[in-house]
Amino acid sequence: MNARNFDKLMCEEIERHRGKKLLLHCCCAPCSSACLERLKDDFAITVLFYNPNIESAEYLRRKDELIRLIKTTGWADFIDCDYEGEKFYSAVKGLEKEKEGGKRCEVCFKLRLEKTAEIAKTNGFDLFTTTLTVSPLKNAQLINEIGESLQSGKALWLHSDFKKRNGYLRSCELSKQYNLYRQDFCGCVYSERDKKLVENK
Repeated sequence: MNARNFDKLMCEEIERHRGKKLLLHCCCAPCSSACLERLKDDFAITVLFYNPNIESAEYLRRKDELIRLIKTTGWADFIDCDYEGEKFYSAVKGLEKEKEGGKRCEVCFKLRLEKTAEIAKTNGFDLFTTTLTVSPLKNAQLINEIGESLQSGKALWLHSDFKKRNGYLRSCELSKQYNLYRQDFCGCVYSERDKKLVENK
């Protein structure tokens, strides 16, 4: 069975839905930069910053940097959410020792996309998606499957694999252009722990 081409799917969906309202879940400014640049001429975009997995100090730093990027470029509107760190810890309880990219990450993706889908449906967005697929370390197949499971007639999932067509490279270039703070871990305490273990070997 051939792997699905989510970038091709996105291009086809853009043709069908151009000009509609898109809610874009964003994890940070660097990842968002290339995704927003790719979508800005096709949709009326609102960015959602909902990331309860990120520790509070890092969370605020990333949110402020994302808001700065949006204000500088004018590429999107912005919706903020309350910080709900305890929801993340509750959701991943028992998965603390999982490796990066494993079951804990799957639960985390679902937590964030469930909130995105809920806000999309209740606020009249036509589509929703996430910037998470721009990372070479994130499983685009899994993320798209979760997104598909959460769509409804009121808000459709926009498929993506933003790392394709040099999306990740472009995010690095835009980070330099806009002097964006670029973190070197996903944001949760567990990814930071694993990063330090590797550095200390």
